[in-house]
Parts: sequence; C-alpha cells; structure tokens
Amino acid sequence: MNQQTLRQIAEQMVAQALEAGADSAEVLAVTERELTTKVRLGEPELVQQAGSRALGLRVLRDQRQAVCYTSDLSEAALPIFVKETARLASLAEPDPDAGPPDPEQLATAWDDLDLHDEAVAALQADQALSMAREAEQAARDADPRITNSEGATCSVSEGGRVLATSGGFVGGYRGTYVSLVVEPVADDEGGKKRNGFWWDGRRHLARLQPPAAIGLEAASRTLAQLGARKIETCQIPVIFSPEAGAQVLRTLFSLVSGDAAWRRSTVLLGREGSDIASARVTVVDDPLIPGAPGSRPFDGEGLPARRNVVVDAGRFTGFLCDTYAGRRLGVPSTASAGRGVGGPPGVSASNFFLAPGDPSAEALERSTARGLYVTRMMGFGFNPVTGDFSKGAEGFLIEDGQRTAPVSEITVSAHFEDLLKGVDAVADDLDLRSGVASPTFRVSRMTVAGS
Repeated sequence: MNQQTLRQIAEQMVAQALEAGADSAEVLAVTERELTTKVRLGEPELVQQAGSRALGLRVLRDQRQAVCYTSDLSEAALPIFVKETARLASLAEPDPDAGPPDPEQLATAWDDLDLHDEAVAALQADQALSMAREAEQAARDADPRITNSEGATCSVSEGGRVLATSGGFVGGYRGTYVSLVVEPVADDEGGKKRNGFWWDGRRHLARLQPPAAIGLEAASRTLAQLGARKIETCQIPVIFSPEAGAQVLRTLFSLVSGDAAWRRSTVLLGREGSDIASARVTVVDDPLIPGAPGSRPFDGEGLPARRNVVVDAGRFTGFLCDTYAGRRLGVPSTASAGRGVGGPPGVSASNFFLAPGDPSAEALERSTARGLYVTRMMGFGFNPVTGDFSKGAEGFLIEDGQRTAPVSEITVSAHFEDLLKGVDAVADDLDLRSGVASPTFRVSRMTVAGS
C-alpha cells in the first residue's frame, strides 16, 4: 500500500470520526516490512519475514478519549471501527489535558531528511543471509580460540507512515533501517566461555560497515575479555565506552521525559535552570539530522520537529514534552511526541545524544593514569526518584594510560547527579547508529565494587 493510499484512508477516517460525533480525531496509518535472518556456525537458523499494515484512531469527545487500532482497512470494516471508537470515548473518564495541540502550531512544510534507501528496501532473504554468513565466518576465522558462536543476525525494516488530524495536518514519510550483529564465543581458562559481540546499523546500506569488518571487530572484542577477573573495591576514574555511555544516556532520558515529571517519578523534578552536570556535558535531542536513525520531519502530533538542548553545558533547561505532558506541567510542547498505532501520543526521544568533545578516545585513555574502562553494563540498579545508580559492569583496568587486564563481575555506582557532575572529559567519537548515542566520556571518580 503506497503513501498516497494511506493518506486517502487517513483523511477519510478523520472525516468519518467527526461525523460520528468526535470533537477531534487523529489517525496514524502505517505499513511495514520486516526481515530477520540468522546464521549460526555457517548454517541458516532463522528466516523470518512479515509485512503489516495498521491504522490507529484517537477520538476525543467531551474531554474523553479513546484509542483503537485495526489491521482491517477494508471499506466495509472502517466505518464500523470509527463508530465503535467514538462509542468507547463516551465511556472514558474526562481528562481536560488530553486534547490535541493548537492547529496553528502544526507543521505546514518540512525538509527531506534522507530516511529511506531503495537498496535497503530491496534487500531479500538470500542477501541478508549472505551478509550474516560472511560476518560470522570472519569472526570464526579470526583466531583458533574462537570455538563457537551465538550466530550472526541481519535485520531489515522498511515502512511508511501517514498522520492526519482534524486540526488540518496531513503528512507522511518513509524510512528504512538495516542492522548486522555478530556474537562469537571463545574458550577461556578453566573451561569458561566468553561471548562478545559487535554490531552496526544504518538507514542506508552503503553506510553499513562491511560484514567482514563487523565480524572481525566482534572477534577482537570477544578475545579481549579472556582472563577477565574481579578487581578490589576502590574509587577510581571510570571511562564509559560509547556502548556503555548510551546506557547512561537512556537513563538520563528517563529523567528528562515530561511523562516522568508529571508523574513525579524523576529526581530532576523542580530542577529546571539549575546545574545538574559538569560544564562539559551538553545533551541534545535532534530529530532533524539527515539520515540518522531517530530523525523525523514532524512529531507524533503533527508539530514541526525541532532540535532541543536538554542539558546546556551542565544546566538542565527543562523537560521534553508532548502536548499532554506540557499541559500537565504548564509548559509548551517541545515537539517530542512519539506515537504507535496502538496508543495515544507519548514523550519519546529522536536522536538523543551527548554532544562530542575535542580529544580522541585514545587521547582520553592515555590521560588516565589508573581507572576503569567500561564496555558493558547490565542489571536494573537505578532509582529514578532518588537518583541512586548502581550497575553490573565489565571492561578493562587502565594503568599508565593503557588498557591492561580485562575485568568482570563488578559494579559501578554513584548518585546519578554526581556521575553527571563528575564528567571531566568527553571524546569526539560520537556515532549515531541508534536513536540514543554517546561518545566516550570519563567520570572523575566512581565507586567500583569488586572483591
């Protein structure tokens, strides 16, 4: 189903909802094709392909709302679907903050953000299997100590969406994304096994790392973990790799979401305008970066996408909001609404990242006499209300500016604000492979709990 057909259906549904008694209505129509292939030990283990189309309708009536979705887009089914959604709205509890944005705020024009690639859209299962096989084979051939594999997975998605509202907005765009991940397994001392991974993901196939390069990097990272051990409990500088740093950024997003603020489930409540991080920390949510994974020309309510600086040289500027969260907090929307067909708008990230600094990641490590380089964190040790942060981690000990012994079975902990205020260096290696990303950065001191 093409974009024009989606647009026609969405506009018709909005008109029918108004005829059914809605005060306002919004329709999101989506089509998607997903392909997942997995190879393990050189043999295909999974080939899964699915195509879908669906439509979500939000109806508001007398300050009451209902959200329903359907995959039956036939002419006979849609009028019944509209009437049932309107009926359900009359049964809901009133919520005066649940209305749509002011029509004057809606987007009227936007730039092409280079979100769709015909080469990705044309990828077939045999090609995806070949990419996965090549990547895994490169990892297995890299070193005899790599004796097994959790496999290599190539995933492809291509789709389009159209949003239409009774406020007069109609817009749509198409997007693609391809990713490849490899997970080798190596033999360690005492019969232990060490598994590692590496991955890449892009909207454009030509920008994806070559499969063999991904496999070799996965092998290198797996082998580097051999002989990992605990270290003594101490307080030392901690360097977060881009992968571990992205986990820290996801934690930060959970605190700066307007949804968390009106629910009073964030330690940053009431901290707008105050310093919550070091001056080296600037955090941005930018949906307007061409070709980036989280980019979008407009948000889930039809507001024009915009760049928001959430933390400006350490100062917290305010919460990211959709219209509903903004009304609950008494502030304007920051055009940060995300949306799926199965629910109402909600605050979501686009491209949410820590702005890069000047030094290279290598120079940052060389300037660290003794510390910990974290490659991976695990667990759920974070309290958003108190800000207490404690995560299981693995990585490498840094001695005299060099990574030395691999480290595992440890935890890193600090109050989250102390973590942010302790950032004393940010590297220049930001890579937007996913919607939440970070360059390498260093925290001057954290508690590392080991043996």
